[in-house]
Amino acid sequence: MRLVPCRAAVKRRTVLTFIVLPVLLVAALLAAVGIGAVRVAPASLIRFLLHEIGFHSVALPDSRDITILLLLRLPRVLAAMLVGSGLAVCGVVMQGLFRNPMASPDVLGISAGSSLGAVVSIATGLASRSLLTLPACTIAGAFLSAACIYLLSTSRGTTSLLFIIIAGMAISSLFSGLTSALLLFSREYEVSQFIFWTMGGLDGRGWQHLLFSAPVLVPGMITLSFFARELDLLSLGEEGALSLGMHVERMKRLLLGLTAVITGVAIAVAGPVGFVGLLVPHLMRFIVGSGHRTLVPASALGGALFLVLCDLLGRSIAPPYEIRVGIITAILGSPYLLSLIVRIQRRGARGAA
Repeated sequence: MRLVPCRAAVKRRTVLTFIVLPVLLVAALLAAVGIGAVRVAPASLIRFLLHEIGFHSVALPDSRDITILLLLRLPRVLAAMLVGSGLAVCGVVMQGLFRNPMASPDVLGISAGSSLGAVVSIATGLASRSLLTLPACTIAGAFLSAACIYLLSTSRGTTSLLFIIIAGMAISSLFSGLTSALLLFSREYEVSQFIFWTMGGLDGRGWQHLLFSAPVLVPGMITLSFFARELDLLSLGEEGALSLGMHVERMKRLLLGLTAVITGVAIAVAGPVGFVGLLVPHLMRFIVGSGHRTLVPASALGGALFLVLCDLLGRSIAPPYEIRVGIITAILGSPYLLSLIVRIQRRGARGAA
């Protein structure tokens, strides 16, 4: 008898979430484009957009505000939204695929592959030749990491989720070691450039970053949302999924490949921003439940809002200096990860008792 009100409560929270999150996201966008070393009134963006869509009676803001909005703030905020959404959706998919509440792109080694690709690009000088070289290398590194993890954990056509996690830890350590070895033989400014990149940040992100990332991230997230039913089945166990006719191994390969691409592109834009794929899905699961049909889009909205607010916080703490967004997410995410570990241990202790 208690299940009905619980489901009704979850349904009410879900409806409310999909009303509140977009409103909060728009409010965060307006605040983020206005706050910085030079303040710009949020109304300036609204006036500019109204004028551009045909309301020519609305006066344009002055040229300084337009320059700041279009060249600096707006592409940066949109990049934060895309990266936050992508990492959060990948976190949802990995947690469902591995049935592990601590699974995320940075935990399973895909981020380490992206970092290796980045340091190769920087150390060889390729990153300075073209804007697209660094993203291409980070995506290649993510693919290489995902492929190695899959091959190491697959035997006789069957992939063990436990071995995927173990292989991910091993590959992460290997790639981190290779990254350190490359840095050891790199020049000082290349080491500084890589260390600065590993902090994660959105400063200097322009429309060109959106042009190469949006055509991958947006379709990738939409595609993952179509696998909500499969993720629900995999969350219950592989045997149940097989009994319902799912080709489990093919689904694993497909989901791992998509998450590798999305993670690689997201890291190419913002650097290795941690904990977004861990913290946001857990929070959204608590609010809207574990059904992936609602959890995936809720996490996409929550991830976008979370990273925009983290970037805004980093710009607002000590202006005109900025604290990079990767540092903010690490400070916020680390305590949550520790609390998650403690909760799981206590739950296991109660179950054993």
